[in-house]
Amino acid sequence: MKRIFILALVLAGAFNHAFSQELYVFTEPASNMPTKSIGVRITNEGMFNNPGFVSRTIPEVMVGFNKNLMAHAQAFLSDMDGKYRLEGGSLYAKYRFLSIDDAQSHFRAAAFGRISTSKRPTYTRDINLEGDNSGVQGGVIFTQLLHKLALSATLGYAHAFENSDRQIAGMPRPNNMLSYSLSSGYLVLPFVYKNYKEPNFNVYFEMLGKTDPATGQSYLDLAPALQVILNSTTRIDLGYRFQAAGNMTDRYTKNMYQLRAEFNFFNVLK
Repeated sequence: MKRIFILALVLAGAFNHAFSQELYVFTEPASNMPTKSIGVRITNEGMFNNPGFVSRTIPEVMVGFNKNLMAHAQAFLSDMDGKYRLEGGSLYAKYRFLSIDDAQSHFRAAAFGRISTSKRPTYTRDINLEGDNSGVQGGVIFTQLLHKLALSATLGYAHAFENSDRQIAGMPRPNNMLSYSLSSGYLVLPFVYKNYKEPNFNVYFEMLGKTDPATGQSYLDLAPALQVILNSTTRIDLGYRFQAAGNMTDRYTKNMYQLRAEFNFFNVLK
């Protein structure tokens, strides 16, 4: 039994290592984490345009139920309204409905959904369900792996819940938001994979956009990032997003860095 467990750990580590360039920093891929595994994340976001500097911390637990279904639970804490406090939470689920595998390449397609709550008293023209707004979101993700390069596209639609008791007079309150992204990841190191304990070094470039269908206001962010994976279980991300185009200036995630540490535990669910 012990040998089986060790073998499962090695295979899971090899799987994560081989496809690590799909572990995007600002978006999720269509691929899922290994079956019966648990991941723990701690993310810090810092924003420089509010005015001044504010930050948000996001603790997160991820569960891989099987090869097609995984879920995330998040909590949001920030000092955006003065004192650092718990501002809300979110549940996210992703179901992979298509897999096409080939030698050193594969294609994945998945559907995702999110429900979030936030007690923040203000609104911006953007709908951000990771701390700023209460609402629901659904969408699809398509990811293509081509040897060391991974490409992914996401299309989502979000609806914000109406919280008139927390609405500040004169603040904008969008109802719906269309989101879209195009992400790329490249495995820089190792040049040749030898064992699952080798460190990985990945570089990413993502384009993140949203459009308010009611007003036509939109924006497009560019987001370069770096990532290190140690022992196929520990992941460290560092990225920065900035607005490259658009007319939706009233938003929180503009000019934002993201720093994340993630720890994975394989084959722990019975």
